[in-house]
Amino acid sequence: MQIRNLLLSLVAGSVVLVSCNTSSNTKVSLKTQADSAAYAIGVDLGNNIKKNLPEAPGGKDLNPEIILAAFSTIMKGDSGLIASDKAGAITQGYFVKAQSQEGDKNKQAGIDFLAANAKKSGVTTTASGLQYEVITTGTGPKPTAENTVKVHYHGTTIDGSVFDSSVDRGEPVTFGLGQVIKGWTEGLQLMPVGSKWKLYIPSELGYGDQAAGPKIKPNSVLIFEVELIGIEPAAATK
Repeated sequence: MQIRNLLLSLVAGSVVLVSCNTSSNTKVSLKTQADSAAYAIGVDLGNNIKKNLPEAPGGKDLNPEIILAAFSTIMKGDSGLIASDKAGAITQGYFVKAQSQEGDKNKQAGIDFLAANAKKSGVTTTASGLQYEVITTGTGPKPTAENTVKVHYHGTTIDGSVFDSSVDRGEPVTFGLGQVIKGWTEGLQLMPVGSKWKLYIPSELGYGDQAAGPKIKPNSVLIFEVELIGIEPAAATK
């Protein structure tokens, strides 16, 4: 995660969100195009923070009123409770610690989930820790890591939250099997074309201790229902 970039986005958005919540529209007069543009920026930032702040590690514990108070103080030219040259290190440290704590919590939840899941009928665990469940078995060839494959997939976390789905979009995807997370590379090489499997991917075979978008947290176990539609022909060599 780019902690600094995330922080700047969240803090900017928090200021606007609090301003909108504590000031009624009757106190705002949009007399010029510049006024409207300023208000529109506030709307965009407010929507951004409303969506992203709760998803950030430690974001739910941040008090927007404190953010607004500090912002107002500095904008007025007054001295804040924290020196400006110390602010970056403090916020960076907060988000790094929060991400680490969230990662530890997710790691243990993943370990517990996979341990229980391994005991279920029909679930196979490989040497790497990857788990899979056969839904349907195809009769085609199995791809190699050098192949490009065409698949449909539906991805969720262990709590059932959907983070990505070609099925929902109604369009399969094509990608090089050696260019994806390790759990996909290993799992799809076990599948004959025409198969549909459920893959349970440990975090170390997924994105590890890094977040991947707002819905995939650090150390998350990922669950995919994958249908291997076909192996794409190799591109002609020039």
